[in-house]
Amino acid sequence: MSFHKYRSVVRGVGSSLPERVLTNAELATKVDTTDEWIQQRSGIRQRYIAAEGQTTSMLGARAAEIALERAGLKPQDIDLIVVGTSTPDYTFPSVATQIQAHLGITQGVAFDLQAVCSGFVFAVTTADKFLASGSHKRALVIGAETFSRILDWTDRTTCVLFGDGAGAIVLEAVEDDGAANPRGVIASRLRSDGRHRAKLYVDGGPSTTQTVGHLRMEGREVFKHAVGMVGDVVKGCFEDARITAAELNWFVPHQANRRIIEASADRLGIPHEKVVITVDRHGNTSAASIPLALDVAVSDGRIKPGDLVMIEAVGGGFTWGAALIRW
Repeated sequence: MSFHKYRSVVRGVGSSLPERVLTNAELATKVDTTDEWIQQRSGIRQRYIAAEGQTTSMLGARAAEIALERAGLKPQDIDLIVVGTSTPDYTFPSVATQIQAHLGITQGVAFDLQAVCSGFVFAVTTADKFLASGSHKRALVIGAETFSRILDWTDRTTCVLFGDGAGAIVLEAVEDDGAANPRGVIASRLRSDGRHRAKLYVDGGPSTTQTVGHLRMEGREVFKHAVGMVGDVVKGCFEDARITAAELNWFVPHQANRRIIEASADRLGIPHEKVVITVDRHGNTSAASIPLALDVAVSDGRIKPGDLVMIEAVGGGFTWGAALIRW
């Protein structure tokens, strides 16, 4: 394991969900589907939908405020903001700069990162590189999405799967004293393979159609690739940290589909009681799903200081990644 001068330690976590809950039963009145069909294939019971005028940056800013409060920090303590999102308020400027302005932060750097559902894992890993290098002191790492805005609400294979929300963590650079079991980000692995675009993409954009477009997905293909890809990066993190799956306290995967989550856990030898699942209540919130799940598991007392937590995700592109954190 490489020896860093600094480690990125989690100081606080927060989340924000829109008020409106959209249940499977309500969806079944709009498209040809049933609650049973949705639950059987995805494990989703409901999702949250942003109100008119409620943007990705608004949800992200609220999650950030809560995370800062729980960390016992003020906005001016932050000098780095990294936001994972595929549904920005505007083509530009970035969601991160809008959150920065909302919080009254005028120092440091803020930028968005685009890795679709892997966005939060990519953002944590990116922020960790900044903090471990000593260039920055404290980061807000946010996953925020309003996926309801890019769904084709007549496509029953996709519109039932996604929801809106935001989650945030505060990471702080702490000097590494060489202790045996240091807190913070211990290992991370990121991967991409651009050959798979057609399997999961949005059919619009500034340079192609000059419109936002709608999400398109080949569900079976995504499922097939996702389980294998997850194993590759998670095992890589175990190797880098010189630990085994048995030593893991919590597995917090991207919440896309209960079947993908359980198949991935089985393949990695992680018992289901160590897996945090929130897909039933949130749906797939893309880059927001992992921090939303972390907030649930920290708030209900499952994730405690000192616990080994593995986060992982697969997203359109394809992108995939994992990060091991000692809480």
